[in-house]
Amino acid sequence: MRLIKTIEDMDLGIDAPRPAAYEERQAARAVVFDGDKNVALLNVTRKHYHKLPGGGIEEGESIEAALRRELQEEIGCSVGNVREFGVVEEYRNKFALHQSSYCFIADVVGEKRAPKFEADEVVDGFEPEWFSLDKAIEILENETNIEDYEGKFIRLRDLTILKEIALQ
Repeated sequence: MRLIKTIEDMDLGIDAPRPAAYEERQAARAVVFDGDKNVALLNVTRKHYHKLPGGGIEEGESIEAALRRELQEEIGCSVGNVREFGVVEEYRNKFALHQSSYCFIADVVGEKRAPKFEADEVVDGFEPEWFSLDKAIEILENETNIEDYEGKFIRLRDLTILKEIALQ
């Protein structure tokens, strides 16, 4: 997959020293369109930002299998017409984490069902919401006062992905 962007602490105005080594994490996420051409965002209500659905790839799991599992869990949807889009690399110095997010575009197939959030997602107040692509970009553009370290990376990553898709 093509590299969309590399994000480091300095890109967010954060001065955090580079660790001696990074833990590696791979994730899959998608811009999912429904029949009305709206895209799914997760409102992380307790941390005051939105994000694209997706998450970590478990050991022995393929990227696409992880993507489909995460979309079922987080937005309650099955997807079809899954297309590779690119990868975003993140170097989160504070957590000594290097994350590769494999990004896709997909379409909802069938009904939207209730999500099945993990315990930490419930604690963070995840709520799925659907917006036009332009509105989703506007929402992320306006979330400029995120205090959560991880949220700062997520906002820039997902805003970059949405803007790239809007250019197509």
